[in-house]
Amino acid sequence: MRPLSLAIFVAILLAPGLAFAAQGASQAPPKSGASGESSLGKAVDSNAALQKALADSGNDAAALVRNLKSYLAQFPDAPRAPEVYRAIVEACQQLDDNSCALEYSELLIAVRPEDSDMMVLAIALLQEKGDDASLARAAGYATRVIDRVEKTPLSEKPPRQSLADWQKKQAQLRAALYCLRGQIENSQRNYDLAVKDLETSYTLGPSALAAEQLGEIAETQKDFQKAIEEYSLAFALPDTGLAGAPDRRDVRRKLGNVWRQVHGSELGLGDEILAAYDRLASAPPGLDANPAARNKDAKNIYEFVLSHPDGSPFPLATLKGQILALSFWATWCGPCRDLEPKFDQVANNYLGNSKVAFFAVDTDEDRSLVPPFLARAKWNVSVVYADGLDDFLKVNFLPTVLLLDGNGKIIYCVTGPLPDSLAASLTSAIQRALAPAP
Repeated sequence: MRPLSLAIFVAILLAPGLAFAAQGASQAPPKSGASGESSLGKAVDSNAALQKALADSGNDAAALVRNLKSYLAQFPDAPRAPEVYRAIVEACQQLDDNSCALEYSELLIAVRPEDSDMMVLAIALLQEKGDDASLARAAGYATRVIDRVEKTPLSEKPPRQSLADWQKKQAQLRAALYCLRGQIENSQRNYDLAVKDLETSYTLGPSALAAEQLGEIAETQKDFQKAIEEYSLAFALPDTGLAGAPDRRDVRRKLGNVWRQVHGSELGLGDEILAAYDRLASAPPGLDANPAARNKDAKNIYEFVLSHPDGSPFPLATLKGQILALSFWATWCGPCRDLEPKFDQVANNYLGNSKVAFFAVDTDEDRSLVPPFLARAKWNVSVVYADGLDDFLKVNFLPTVLLLDGNGKIIYCVTGPLPDSLAASLTSAIQRALAPAP
């Protein structure tokens, strides 16, 4: 967490402090008797002492830490203690006193367990310590933050933010958190758990950092070919994502070292890197900038011309008369990733049946995310871009599974986080569609 300036933090503390004093006067009148007067007096004394501690500190971070620690010693149960902990953490960060920052960040977490930002900071500080106990605490905090993010209800979406944007940002945050926990597990040598988390992170949002960590684990386990593949991806991927980016020079050194172990020299390494880049490349030149526009006048699905990830056109007219099973998804959609094995299971049962076709229909606005996602996911179902088909079929939520009969009519629709019974219900719907008319 990037430290705020000392002046900003003092301002944040001062303003709520004044509000607290006003509430004490207007909303919490003292009860008759000595106990009420005593309670109000303590609150006023605590607030006045905090104001003085802040004022006496000026813009001196070291003085602020000393004064706020003295304040907490005098008023350990002060109502403003959590805010004071946070101020100490930020000031200690400015002083590069990580030990102090960690101590008070964990004190704040103890009283404000919902404070995910402070947990992320504590995770980073515990990682720096690197001992077994610290890494175990860091992994525990990471798990708590992941759990909180994954359980964030839709009601917390900002009203002015679209559902797609909100879901995408949630996926980006989850990708960063899974990558963070994977790094910790890698440091703990919990390689199976680390691989699972890092691969989850990568599928939510391909990142060079996750690929590098997977390369390190593969190298440690002497799976050198796997290490080459991962390091090549890490070197070719752009430095994007909330998780951060590795040092590309370090990745290059790691990749060269493993390549030499396997091949004896670096001959051919350049071709490997170029091949990795080509696998990750987005849609090739010449593809429409707005592919949905070419389908804007379509009156039925068979007038749609979709596109494959390699840029080749895919006219749906060639599928008229077939039953179509369509799974609408996006790279940022966690439930979509959970759905794929179920959808793939059903598709495998109909291999060779020319009357049924299965497609995973991608709806990403940023198509550059799709090839690296597919490079790792290795889905068996054919993938095509929606190119406006999602709007035409009124797909408003992801994931959505549709079954269309031979005339393009929707005969089955399931949306949202899908039940375990999906494979059975989709299979039943297909069998009904295949049954001869009475």
